[in-house]
Amino acid sequence: MVASTFPRAEAQEGLYRDVLDTARDKPVTFRTIDIGGDKVLPYFKNVAHEENPALGWRAIRLTLDRPGLLRTQIRALLKAAGGRELRVMLPMVTVLSEIAQAREIIDKEVRHLSRFAHHLPTSLKLGAMLEVPSMMWQLDELMKTVDFVSVGSNDLFQFVMAADRGNTQLADRFDTLSVPFLRVLKQIADAGVRNHTPVTLCGELAGRPVSAMALIGLGFRSISMSPASIGPVKAMLTELPVGELTKFFEENLAGHAAGLPMRSLLQAFADDRGIPL
Repeated sequence: MVASTFPRAEAQEGLYRDVLDTARDKPVTFRTIDIGGDKVLPYFKNVAHEENPALGWRAIRLTLDRPGLLRTQIRALLKAAGGRELRVMLPMVTVLSEIAQAREIIDKEVRHLSRFAHHLPTSLKLGAMLEVPSMMWQLDELMKTVDFVSVGSNDLFQFVMAADRGNTQLADRFDTLSVPFLRVLKQIADAGVRNHTPVTLCGELAGRPVSAMALIGLGFRSISMSPASIGPVKAMLTELPVGELTKFFEENLAGHAAGLPMRSLLQAFADDRGIPL
């Protein structure tokens, strides 16, 4: 994202190895090339103008069409993670066949490096971003196909609500803690438990204490946020009665009638128990 040209395999390998060395024994997940939409590289030009770039040629769609980009990145990751676990995540997955295609490319690179006696990772876990609504009707199949799933809350919310997240006229129109979106998230968390597949969540949603509280109540146990958000979220978590919150959602989410917004109900839940938000 900050280079003037596509970084060569050697440069990528060095960067990935530095990340793994710095993280030591902590888990690291690498996303495959996720460009297009709002992630524009000045040196990579899409030959066709797209009216809706967020819905267009981006992420896994782009790298499967340009497999050389993906092969280069995978080869660099495999070499950098020699002797360690490697976690690779595919962005913008829409149909399960995309995972199969990507896995085939990864397997070819593993075989290639094995032939030349390269030091390979001790294990390779393949995951998928869940940010396209079509995956909601493939949840169990998805959970059985990959080793882990990460909910891309930013894109998933804008696609579920059909609202461009970059449009200032719509920025505050729809609530991420609305009942429809919380039900979507609950279905995903439940599918992970049902299939024994780890489910995490990334994006801006988890960085606010009230949203993080909601996610915990829905069943999420691994969420990501910017460093500045960790303190306030941690302060909330230390005071959170998780069992009561889980029961709150059981009583209020499935049969929620038109009335108080869910955000207001969550705020009242926190106020009644002295939970800092």
